[in-house]
Formats: sequence, C-alpha cells, structure tokens
Amino acid sequence: MTPRAGEPQLAPSGTIRPEGKGRPGWHRRASSRSRHVGWILFFLLPSGIPLLLFTFLPMVSSAWVSLHEWNLISPMKWVGLDNYAHLLTDPGTRRVFANTIFYIVGYFPLVYIGGLGLAIVLNRKLAGRSFFRAAYFLPVVTSWVVVALVWQWLLNPSNGLINQILGFFNLYEPGWWTDPAWAMPSVILASAWKDLGFVMVILLAGLQTIPHELYEAARIDGASGWKVFRHVTLPLLSPATFFVVVISLINGFQVFDQVYVMTGGGPAGASQVVVGEIYELTFRYGRAGEASALSWLLFLVILAVTVIQIRGQRRWVHYA
Repeated sequence: MTPRAGEPQLAPSGTIRPEGKGRPGWHRRASSRSRHVGWILFFLLPSGIPLLLFTFLPMVSSAWVSLHEWNLISPMKWVGLDNYAHLLTDPGTRRVFANTIFYIVGYFPLVYIGGLGLAIVLNRKLAGRSFFRAAYFLPVVTSWVVVALVWQWLLNPSNGLINQILGFFNLYEPGWWTDPAWAMPSVILASAWKDLGFVMVILLAGLQTIPHELYEAARIDGASGWKVFRHVTLPLLSPATFFVVVISLINGFQVFDQVYVMTGGGPAGASQVVVGEIYELTFRYGRAGEASALSWLLFLVILAVTVIQIRGQRRWVHYA
C-alpha cells in the first residue's frame, strides 16, 4: 500500500522511518557536551598535571608505604595493617594528638578574638588606618623560621625580653620553651601573633559586606552597642567566621614549623605534635611505614573534623 503524501513511511520492521538527512537531536547534544568537557579538561591541564604529580600520586604512594615496614634504605617488607594497629595502641600516638589538640584549643580563641578586635577597630575611619592594616598583616608573609627564632629570643628564660619585663614588675618568670608546662603555651603565643593579621583581613572583608542600613535601623530601634554586635555583626559575619574556623583548624592539626624551630618537640616531648612525630619517625628512627600510617590517621581526623564543620554550618552560618 502506497502511503499518502505527508504521512511517515514505515520501515520493513513496522517502525516509523525518520525523515530528513540530519543526525538525531540527542546525538548532536551529546557531541556538544563532549566538546565542552574536552575544552574544560584542556584548560585544567596546566593545574591538573601538577596536582596529579605532586598531590595525588604522593598520596597513593604514602598509602602503599603505610602497609609496609621500610627504613628508606632496605627493600620494603609487607606488614598489612600492622602499622595502623601499632599506632592506635601506642601511648605516644595519643600523646602527640593530645598535644596537637591542646595547641588548637589555646591557639584558636586567641587568634580569632584578637583578629576580630583588630578588624572592628580598623574598619572604622581612623588616621593611618592603611598603615596599621599593613603592619598587622606583615607577620603573615614573614617566614615561620624567622618568626620562631625571634619569639625564641623574646621568650628566652634567662635573658629574654618578656621575662625581663616580668621581672621588672616582680612577676613570675616562666621557663617558656625550656619548661614542659610552658613549652606549648610559648608556641601558641608565637603562632597567634603571626596569624593574627590573616584572621583580621578575612574578618575585615566580612565586616565590609554588612550593609550600614542594618546598623542604622538597629540604633533607631534603641539597640545598645552590644546588642548590635550580638544580633547584627556576628550573624552576618558568620560566613567569614566559618572560613576562618575551617582554615584555622586544618592548619592547627598540621602545625610543625614553629614547634620544630622553637622547642624541637621538647622538653621531654611536651610540645611534640603529630606532624613532628611523622618527621621524627621517618628521618630519625627510619620507620617510614609507621610515619605514612600516622599521616593517614591525621588525614582522616582532619577530614572528619572538616565534614562535621561543613554539616554543622547550616545551623549557625547566615548568608545575606
């Protein structure tokens, strides 16, 4: 039977034969998406290749080494999960994690409260405001080795400037980095001083995004300075605060430079931290397998803490 003009022709199998010589629409869309993805990958290559070579591959290698016993010289010996089992039952592992947490608990309140106070002051119209902003940010771009050496001199128990000032007022002169009870507080003070400018800049940027109309409306309603700060500034500053919290905790778990230069993890391991222990296990004791396993345990802790923060930020972070 001959089909009428304009009716679709049936293929021998009974299906409708598409008219026209063009490719199907879905094929064209898939080809367009493929070209789009191809261009994205092309432009990501300059950063993707170094990321693969210097981040992803070392992580895979570290995971492989953590399953072996290796002293960096002899051939590796397969031990499976024994390195992890030993670390999880070793009191030394608990000690270095406890020291690291102690550092974070002492460091973060100092750096956040100090940075917030500086941000609020330097957000006002003051004479020389730009100079003070640059001055407080200068330690951030200074080498940690230089900062640690300066603070080691300032906190020298015998002739350091801090103890000389305390002695002038007949106050107690701590042993600082030579006393197990004061070694970690000395590292915390140096770290908070150096990072104060970074936190200040982030919070200052957050303060400048808060509309002035909200402050004016709060004052018209009779809100006091504390209520304005509590109900306007802090909630609208929460995105910047969230960023500072995440970055500070990640950096806190990875603290190493200042500890290595100021105290070397001592005295008697009182200021030894996780990254310092990884360094010692690798280059001092020749236990690279355990060091790799400890680095992965640290990674899992940081990952868990970060995930908790990201999930919990929905309750207290307010985006305008």
